[in-house]
Amino acid sequence: MSGFVEKPEPIQVPGLVHLHTGKVRELYQNEAGDLVMVASDRMSAYDWVLPTEIPDKGRILTQLSLWWFDQLADLVPHHVLSTEPPPGAPADWAGRTTVCKSLQMVPVECVARGYLTGSGLVEYDDSRTVCGLALPEGLVDGSELPAPIFTPATKAAVGEHDENVSYEEVARQVGADTAAQLRQATLAVYSRARDIARDRGIILADTKFEFGFEGEQLVIADEVLTPDSSRFWPADQWQPGRAQPSYDKQFVRDWLTSPASGWDRKSEQPPPPLPAQVVDATRAKYVEAYERLTGTSWS
Repeated sequence: MSGFVEKPEPIQVPGLVHLHTGKVRELYQNEAGDLVMVASDRMSAYDWVLPTEIPDKGRILTQLSLWWFDQLADLVPHHVLSTEPPPGAPADWAGRTTVCKSLQMVPVECVARGYLTGSGLVEYDDSRTVCGLALPEGLVDGSELPAPIFTPATKAAVGEHDENVSYEEVARQVGADTAAQLRQATLAVYSRARDIARDRGIILADTKFEFGFEGEQLVIADEVLTPDSSRFWPADQWQPGRAQPSYDKQFVRDWLTSPASGWDRKSEQPPPPLPAQVVDATRAKYVEAYERLTGTSWS
């Protein structure tokens, strides 16, 4: 059992139809047919949406995604039309709202990996492959791969876990031409972002993207290259063979699986509220990632 510990009631705004409550985002449609995405401060871990929020998280995710969209615009178009909250929206929507094109979304999580860790490491240790791609012997947690790889996953519902699949399975599901476009765009965007992050002292270990079509045009959507969708590691602390320090929700994961939380991840009980020090430390990491990548102070 997993999902929302406390599922929120969506805010009703005149002229908007509420479509979906995601782990982090609320999705609406306006009268013109455009999508309105509002990033909340919700935090998810281990397929649960936790009862404790991280202040400013939604604004950080939104502003960092917008910054990245600008860096990537020559590689692939994005879905953002406006960042103005709709008339009648709560004041708190400022800075966390994007009005977006309504796309024909591709039901694939497009994951790029430049380093071995996470679920990729688990598969590698078992079979020396990741998503069916053979990798050389001798790699450990945190090893840089010989070249970035495309390792897609199925897109799961809230409370369920994404499942890694082979490229061949993606081609079977969405067609060979679309699969090839997804792989090319994913690796091109990852490579650009990896180089930008490296110049700022950050390793982009892996990341996931979502794409949709506007007619025949492939468009990148949702969020991009945030601490929620990516593993960012401080380059000066990189040391293969161990878990790496990171700019993400690791403080949350570590506390939830520690004796201090009193939570058994394998049980059907929901996780407990986060203590203040975990909230503060997690927020600080999100802010630091934003500031180091963009070169601007968070306010």
